[in-house]
Amino acid sequence: MIAGLGNPGPEYAETRHNAGFWFLDALAQRSHVAFRLQARLYAQTARVTLFGKDCVLIRPTTFMNHSGQAIRAVTDYFQASVANLLVAYDELDLPAGVSRLKQGGGHGGHNGMRDIFRHMPNHDFLRVRIGIGHPGCKDGVTDYVLGRPPAGEEKLIREAIAAAIAVLPDVVCGQLPTAMKTLHTQENAG
Repeated sequence: MIAGLGNPGPEYAETRHNAGFWFLDALAQRSHVAFRLQARLYAQTARVTLFGKDCVLIRPTTFMNHSGQAIRAVTDYFQASVANLLVAYDELDLPAGVSRLKQGGGHGGHNGMRDIFRHMPNHDFLRVRIGIGHPGCKDGVTDYVLGRPPAGEEKLIREAIAAAIAVLPDVVCGQLPTAMKTLHTQENAG
């Protein structure tokens, strides 16, 4: 199960906070699948075979602060283990152009992740943290994440998403250390 976090609606589509949706949309486009609304699951979903594994892509239709409702509903519906969940989301603590894989850990103050923690009993799932940079002061965070990045910054974010998608074959096949090494080395080289 691969989830991307963001806010629904055209007014949020190009904002930094929707980097998780950008990730999911890029993956769906490469896989030639379309999302369909699953109202009772609070999400749009798409079923796809990735690298020989059956996967469900999850795009919550709730706002970011209620992402956990959709993630819990979909994982319960498919009777999926948290061990088989990957969540992609925007990360203030990483610069634009950097993405990182991580397993487990805290929510880092991210409201979507905080809500997933509230709804899921186990927090040891995989994460793709997509760097969006930080505005420099705490008071500016809301406007920053809900704003559209300048073209150069958006290009860097989308390149980081492409790099994360490129290591998904290793992630899906259970080779997380290999995927992490490849992704994190690319970042250091760039």
